[in-house]
Amino acid sequence: MNAEVILAAGIATGTILLFATIGEILTERSGVINLGVEGMMFVGALAGFRVGIEAGPWLGLVAAMAAGALLALLHAIVCIRFQADQIVSGLALTFLGMGVALVLGDGLAGSASTSALVPTITLPLLSQIPFLGPVMFTNQSALVYAGYVLVPVAALWITRTRPGLHLRAVGEAPSGADALGIDVARTRYRYTCIGGALVGLAGATITLAVTPGWYAAQTTSGLGWIAVGLVIFARWDPWRAIVGAYLIAVIRRLTLDLQGPPDLFGIPNPFFTYQPSTFFLNMLPYVIVILVLVLGSRSARRTGGGAPAALGIPFVRGERGQ
Repeated sequence: MNAEVILAAGIATGTILLFATIGEILTERSGVINLGVEGMMFVGALAGFRVGIEAGPWLGLVAAMAAGALLALLHAIVCIRFQADQIVSGLALTFLGMGVALVLGDGLAGSASTSALVPTITLPLLSQIPFLGPVMFTNQSALVYAGYVLVPVAALWITRTRPGLHLRAVGEAPSGADALGIDVARTRYRYTCIGGALVGLAGATITLAVTPGWYAAQTTSGLGWIAVGLVIFARWDPWRAIVGAYLIAVIRRLTLDLQGPPDLFGIPNPFFTYQPSTFFLNMLPYVIVILVLVLGSRSARRTGGGAPAALGIPFVRGERGQ
């Protein structure tokens, strides 16, 4: 088992989680909870695959982002315009997205053609860095490099720009933001749709880059729910999100490799000897996510870090306590 191969594959898969987590961070920073990540990712995966095999990967990615944003807009209308319960709406969105994708994707099962794949790129100088070069900058999808750029851009946007300040104000104190002339509803609509577009992009990353093809129920494999958990672990911070996304993805890849080789980094693999249940190994990443969330919640209580104050609370102009 080669450590560089495992880490490189983990970074590729981690890009899926990274896009979805950053998208959900932007949405929740505005005060809107969207638990429909799995459904939006499903629709994005289908839209990206279907358009990608017809018109190429780049239009496939655009279609996936548009599909994710459209579903997110539906959630925004229900929660912002009609002030419905955001948890219930998000769960309904998950079922809706998965159902629509499975129906529209019926008969499409199979691998994507080479022309539909997002190209892989090796960066000439950075790929020569010992260990990190082969892991991060050699034969990685263009979307992986987009993930590297997205994190600092999102972090700077949230903390160092005027629109980012407006975003944080709407998520923390919408009444105060409204008093300053910030359109709370429009801001929430905007970032809910942007978040949905990034989740749709995460779905297309699966079908056009990481595991090319459409395999119905096996497409997302619960990654959307992991992304929702990673938002809490990251404390709504893009820099922490990239650590969590890559860590969980590497663990997922490692559990797959544990099922096969007789040796592990040159040491006899104990799992290979008694062939543990595949289901047991596959559940380990989710167990680790739960443990990370528990530890992250305890740390947040100690340090005072936590969710935006108005998260999940509908804004009604003139009401106090918002």
